[in-house]
Amino acid sequence: MVFIGTAGWSIPASHAQAFAGSGTHLARYGMWLKAVEINSSFYRPHQKKTYERWAASVPDDFRFAIKLPRTITQNQRLKDCDDLLTRFVDGSAGLGAKLGVMLVQLPPSLAYDAGVAAAFFQDLRHRTKALIACEPRHATWFTAEVDAALEKLHVARVAADPPRAAGDGDPGGWRGLRYWRLHGSPKIYYSDYDAAALKRLAGKLKPGDWCIFDNTAAFAALGNALSLKKLTDA
Repeated sequence: MVFIGTAGWSIPASHAQAFAGSGTHLARYGMWLKAVEINSSFYRPHQKKTYERWAASVPDDFRFAIKLPRTITQNQRLKDCDDLLTRFVDGSAGLGAKLGVMLVQLPPSLAYDAGVAAAFFQDLRHRTKALIACEPRHATWFTAEVDAALEKLHVARVAADPPRAAGDGDPGGWRGLRYWRLHGSPKIYYSDYDAAALKRLAGKLKPGDWCIFDNTAAFAALGNALSLKKLTDA
């Protein structure tokens, strides 16, 4: 199947009726969608027991993607972060087999450095069985050379919308994972995707792909995810 979901699992009032019932927002969300991206981990750490509770509240075929902390990606910029990475990986292990993807979103100012990237991703790969997706935002990451390096490291490059460089709108790097992040276009984080845009997107998705809607600021993400799921199910 295609893993379709949103960044976070809040249920806005406009969709409350569709997710009616007892249980937490996550439990009710998990009855309709099979994937979610944990973004709160970017801003603050969670205890292992919190991840265990989240994993226990969703069906067996549900999967989580989890965003690496900004202390690693923004502050340390992928260098000298051994202790931070240890704490993060140990805590998120509470998700168990439901941990599907670790997402590494990089700051726009972080240019590609082959040595830094290789050392970091090799370290992360040795620590987790989860798939790894990277969302770079500096133009130096969007070259054939970088794609080949990410392929060897088994790191997928995110397909982002709106794209920030040539090739950014298409999956890159390791093709064992294709991870799409829809931030809202033309107004990032706000814009809704219309039926035509969702139909085009559905035509690009393949079994095993991840597609996460991050246009949450005006509560468009959940509706877009549900509409896309109907298209891919059909």
